[in-house]
Amino acid sequence: MNTRKMFPGSIILLFFCLLAGPALADDQRLLILGDSLSAAYGVPTEKAWVALLRERLDQQGYTGWQVVNASISGETTDGGVRRLPDLLEKHSPAVVVIELGGNDGLRGFPPRVTRDALATMIRRSRESDARVLLVGMQMPPNLGKRYTEAFRAIYPDLAKEYDTALVPFFLKGIYNQQAMMQSDGIHPTASAQPTLLDNVWPHLEPLLAQASSERNATARRSDQ
Repeated sequence: MNTRKMFPGSIILLFFCLLAGPALADDQRLLILGDSLSAAYGVPTEKAWVALLRERLDQQGYTGWQVVNASISGETTDGGVRRLPDLLEKHSPAVVVIELGGNDGLRGFPPRVTRDALATMIRRSRESDARVLLVGMQMPPNLGKRYTEAFRAIYPDLAKEYDTALVPFFLKGIYNQQAMMQSDGIHPTASAQPTLLDNVWPHLEPLLAQASSERNATARRSDQ
C-alpha cells in the first residue's frame, strides 16, 4: 500500500530529473555571427582566429564550451538579422559575438541602416538570454571623413546604449601592417589571426566567466 502511494510521486520526480539532466549536461554555446573576417577567408581554417579561440578555451579551462561559427563571407548586417532568429532557436547560445558591418561600409550602406540592424541583433540576442559582444569595425579613409566618422561611431554608441561588451576595433594592430594583410588590403593573413584573437579575448572572457558562473549556480540549486 505504501508503494502504491509513493509510486506516482516517484514518477513525477523522475520526470523532472530527466528534463533537467540533459539541460545541465549540455555544453554551453558561443555563437559567432560574422563575415569573412571570422569565416577564415584566404587562410587555413585551422589557423583562423575562431579555431585559435577553441584552443584557448581549452587552455583557459573553458572546456565546457562549444563554438558555433555561423560566419559567412560577404555577410551584411541585414543578412545577420535574417539569420539570427533561427540560429538562436537552434543553438540557444549563452554568448553571441556579433562581428558584422564591414561589408555594409564597403558597399556604402547608410550608417543608420547598419546601426539599426546591429541594434536589432543585440536586442534579439538579449531576448534569448544571451550575453552579447559587439565587434567594432572602421572604414578606410578613402570613403570620406564624414562617412568614416559616422560609421566608426556606430559601435561605441550601441555599446553605450545597450550596455554591451565591445571590441573597439577588430583590426587593431593589423590593418596598417602590410605583412598582416592579404593582397586585397581587406582580409588579414594567417599570421594576423593570433592578433585578432588577442583583440577579442579580453572583452569575451569576462562574458564566458559570467555565463559559466551563472550556470554553475543554477546546477548547484538544482542539486539541493
